[in-house]
Amino acid sequence: MMMEDARLWSFEESLWTEGPDNYREKVDADVVMVLPRPPFVLQGSAAIDAVADTPVWDSAELTERTVSRPQEGLIVIGYHVHAQRGDEAYAAHCTSVIRRLEHDVWRVVQHQQTPMLTKSVER
Repeated sequence: MMMEDARLWSFEESLWTEGPDNYREKVDADVVMVLPRPPFVLQGSAAIDAVADTPVWDSAELTERTVSRPQEGLIVIGYHVHAQRGDEAYAAHCTSVIRRLEHDVWRVVQHQQTPMLTKSVER
């Protein structure tokens, strides 16, 4: 069973705007994450705890959305997020990989955030 795009984006947005119980339910125990704060690369329970222990955002707008379904039960997404919490704002480019464990049960197995750069990187 394929996860429809509307449900997929609702699933991802909920990880930004809902509490730690939602997060722990939707993130795989073997997840790998790259986050913009030390230690940057996290895996498994360390990754889940790091994000579950941060305050949720009041809103999160996901734009520049891309979806790839390279095989049955595997979804790769990329997007730009603009999240807001009171006066605090956060913008980043993100990727997530979501896999189906069983009928209608999906978990994030990879997530990465690259905050918006303030200037171009010279090569």
